[in-house]
Amino acid sequence: MHEGKIPSEYLNRYNSATSRVPELQPTDIPKTPIAPAVPVSSKQDEPPAPQPAWYDPRGWSLRRRLIIGVGILVAIVIIVVGTVEGIRANRYPDYSPLNYKLVDSYEGSSFFDRFNYFSDEDPTDGTVVYVNEDAALDLNLTYATDTSAILRVDSFTRKAIGGRNSVRIESWSTYDNGLFIFDIIHTPYGCGTWPALWLTDGYNWPDNGEIDVLETTNEGSHGNDITLHSTEGCKMNVKRKHTGYPVFSNCDNTTHSNAGCMVTGDPSTYGRLMNENGGGVYALEIRDAGIRVWFFPRASIPADINSPDPSTWGTAFADFPSTECDIPSHFKNQSIIANIDLCGELAAQPQFYSERDKCPGNCADFVANNPSSFEDAYWEFASFKVYQAL
Repeated sequence: MHEGKIPSEYLNRYNSATSRVPELQPTDIPKTPIAPAVPVSSKQDEPPAPQPAWYDPRGWSLRRRLIIGVGILVAIVIIVVGTVEGIRANRYPDYSPLNYKLVDSYEGSSFFDRFNYFSDEDPTDGTVVYVNEDAALDLNLTYATDTSAILRVDSFTRKAIGGRNSVRIESWSTYDNGLFIFDIIHTPYGCGTWPALWLTDGYNWPDNGEIDVLETTNEGSHGNDITLHSTEGCKMNVKRKHTGYPVFSNCDNTTHSNAGCMVTGDPSTYGRLMNENGGGVYALEIRDAGIRVWFFPRASIPADINSPDPSTWGTAFADFPSTECDIPSHFKNQSIIANIDLCGELAAQPQFYSERDKCPGNCADFVANNPSSFEDAYWEFASFKVYQAL
């Protein structure tokens, strides 16, 4: 076969076959040239991302997050502590009314019948001799009538070298709680005197506490001092409701030279002014919720004083709430005591004897050599009445 010529039968074979390749027509060719695709960056079409606000933590640095986190924790602690302290500062016991019943009465000609006469040496080193009952009656230092009882200092011995005679009485009965109504006609005063009407357990002091209802020194012109003395753990740096002026808040006898926690009144609450106003009534309430004392001048004694309801008496002169002091454990087995000490550890102190009350010379010499200066140094009581809750 000639290599340059294809036989006719082969040509016919291909001519009769259907082609699988489409035939292009001139109209099928696009007239517009196709531009090559060029990639375009999307950043050119998108707006810049907004910056986080100053308060948005997503924009904070690690240092800023730490500082703000610590600040928030400190603020939370301050709020919590402030709330707790505010609650603590406003704590106050429940002084709900109690129904009181009379259990003891000291009055009339038998006033002294249920008192012991203390005749040991003065525990406060006073220029005083406490006489026994027989001597007190012989010297007319105590006596009672149907209307009142008198307890006084010797005002007639010219040279009382070993100490001037006086009296200290202590009730037979002891009390853990109650409402005590002391009707007082006259309070003792004068240079060198240290009178007190108080409650304590003299054989277990200070374990069982001490409550000074009336106490002052010398002229007593500054007013009455109401004081608690206790063992450790009785404090009054808490919310209180009273009209008196508080002095010291720790009742612990080992602090402030045994000054105790004190509330002081105005000059009308003791001494010459109180006596000129006809005396008055001191009311002491001892209960689990606290210890309170009221003073009522003679013209202002409540009408219910013989059926007492302290909830109607208004704000107390002195308030010692139980908030930071367990009253029953600190004050118990209390005897009622009335006495007139002379000089001693308190009245003879220069700050009281000479500086405040302008008393002359040396306290011990004055007491020994000036009997007439003690004519006003006497207690006169109308009655003591003790009530306890039903």
